[in-house]
This record gives sequence, C-alpha cells and structure tokens, in this order.
Amino acid sequence: MHPEAARVSTNPADFSFTVTARCPHSRARCGCFHTPHGVVSTPRFMPVGTAATVKGVAIPQLAETGAEMVLANTYHLHLQPGEAVVAAAGGLHRFMGWPGPLLTDSGGYQVFSLGAINRIDDQGVVFRSPRDGARIELTPERSLAIQAALGADVVMAFDQCPPYPASEAEVAAACRRTHAWLERCLAVHDRGDQALFGIVQGGCFPALRAESARVVAGFDLPGIAVGGVSVGEPVEEMHRIVRQLGPLLPEAKPHYLMGVGSLREMAIAVAQGFDLFDCVLPTRLGRHGTALVGGERWNLRNARFRHDHSPLDASCPCLACRLHSRAYLHHLIRCGEMLGRSLLSLHNLTTLQRFSSAMGQAIQDGCFSEDFAPWEQGSAAAHTWWPASAPTA
Repeated sequence: MHPEAARVSTNPADFSFTVTARCPHSRARCGCFHTPHGVVSTPRFMPVGTAATVKGVAIPQLAETGAEMVLANTYHLHLQPGEAVVAAAGGLHRFMGWPGPLLTDSGGYQVFSLGAINRIDDQGVVFRSPRDGARIELTPERSLAIQAALGADVVMAFDQCPPYPASEAEVAAACRRTHAWLERCLAVHDRGDQALFGIVQGGCFPALRAESARVVAGFDLPGIAVGGVSVGEPVEEMHRIVRQLGPLLPEAKPHYLMGVGSLREMAIAVAQGFDLFDCVLPTRLGRHGTALVGGERWNLRNARFRHDHSPLDASCPCLACRLHSRAYLHHLIRCGEMLGRSLLSLHNLTTLQRFSSAMGQAIQDGCFSEDFAPWEQGSAAAHTWWPASAPTA
C-alpha cells in the first residue's frame, strides 16, 4: 500500500462500481459505475467533447447515440472560455447542457501533444498559449483547481505522458514524476462529489508498466486509468500493454483505457477487463467524410455511392441511416456541407455505442469469447456482432 493511501477515501458511495456479469473464458465483465449525475453501464465508449461540445453534434442528438458519459478538456477550457466562466454558469453540466456523467482530463496529454510549446520539470509544465502567447503554468494543484471549478463527476490526476519512442530512462523519469504528481493531486483534492482517477504510465517497458500499476493502484482511488497508449507506438505494442496490465489492475474499480476507440482495440481491451474508453476517432472520421459500417471504414466521397439510394446501414437507428441515403450523404460530403459531416459523426458515435452495448450483451449472454474473439484474431468473422441486415457496399 502506498504511504499516501491511508488518508484517501477508498470508495465513496456515489462512485461505487459493481460488476454485474463476467465472461467465463476471459477477463471481460459488465458493470455499473455510479456517479452523482447517473449510472454508467460498462463496457462503454465515452465521446470526447474537447471544448464542452462533441464536434458537430447537439446534446439531444448525442443522447440519442446511446452515450452515457462525456469527456471535456481541462487545458482547452482553461484557455477558452476559462474555468471561472464555466463555474459562474453553474458548472460544466449546465454550461454545455449535458445532464449525465462528465469526465475532465487533467491537461497531461497536452504535455505530450503540445511538447513544442512547453517546459516540463518536477514542479509542472509551462505552456505558451497558442492563442496569444501568454505564459501558462500547469501544475498538479492548478490542474485539480481548474477541474474543481469545471465540476465534472470524474477528474483525472495530472500526469506526464512520454512520447513514442522514448528511452527507458526518460519513461522511468516520467513515471516517477507522474506518481509524485498524483500525491500532490490527492493533497488538494477536496470535493466529495468528484472522483479522482490515477493514471498508469510506463511506455512500452513492461517493468515500468508493472511498477506504475502497483503504485497507482496503491492509492485505492475510485477508478484507475491507463495512459500512454495510442501515442504513436505500433498497435501490437498497445495490445501487449493491455494484456499485461489487465490482470494487474484492482478488480473492484473501473478500468479506463485512455485515447482508444477503434473496434478491434476496444474488443481486445474488454477481454482483458477494461471498462471505459474514449477517443476523438468517430467525429474526426465523420468530419473527413468517413463512416464506420459493418466494422469497415467507408469513404463517402467515393463515386460508387453517387447512385446508391440505400441507407448507409439499414440496421442502424441513427438519424443519418433512418432518413438519408448513401447517395445523399455522398452529395453532402462532396459539396462540403456541414450537415454531411454532422450526420456521419452521429452515425459513427452511434456505431461505437452499439458496439459497446453488443459487447456487454454478449458478456451477459455468456458468448463474448465466441462473438468477439475473432476481433482479437483480426479475422473477417470479426463482423459477426453486426445484425444480419447490415448492408454491404
């Protein structure tokens, strides 16, 4: 047990996690994660609303996709409009109009993604604002203060996410800093209506990953996350990290795999006991004219869709599939119309929610290994979770 763990509330009632079903042949499980703004059923994909909005999607539409928990970005909301504005509106839930559970990241990923404009030391990170060049200092204490003002249900500890590739010495230093920063986050975390999650780092080094998992789990927080994947490493390395860490994470807590939202990687992670996922992928693909259909990525700019008046996916309940044809969506994308990008984003978000629900149902029905093992093997049979009515192009 980490020395700081003794003074941490181990599992507040509002943030309890209950496992409701298990796969007998893997670590996959279904669960219910309780928050002050509702219960999140797992496994579950969480849409990313960087600036307090999931790009191109209105809140009622977002709810219709099946989303239960949404993310927002601490660093970007600090830049615009500022956490004081959000707090004056009554917090992030009221500011953006989302009534369900919310999670804010810590700004730690921006240490990685905005590395060209920051300085990192043991105290924290210094940024130059990309908006006006102003000096911004982000420390564990400042990150938690911003997140407290934003008022999300789940807040993330400030961490250092080392880039790929990085040397073992560099990653070890980032792990030590991440663990020290977690202690500092705990020292200032005083909102009982916010659950603090710690983050496991360690890059692609098994010993560092195992040690980080041990240290972070020792704090006995309401949930635990794995960061530093999907940052440029080969996908096989991501799979190896997920398989290594699954058995090392505390069984009674929700496991959050950060930055992952592709179907195969989600299925592999669920088989290892991961519960929560997030990624900008569905809306980013939608903005570029790409739809997720039957486990494949379809570029709606392609001429083959010009005279195709069938639904994008006859089995999908989203607005794009209920009301519009592939030909119409092709037309919107080729014309550069905002509606086309919004409709494809809605469809992609709905697809990831359906996939989450399908994995959960398979776990409950005792057939997860049969239905989703092909995703891990990368075979064409991986599309069997889709209803038989799903169209082909």
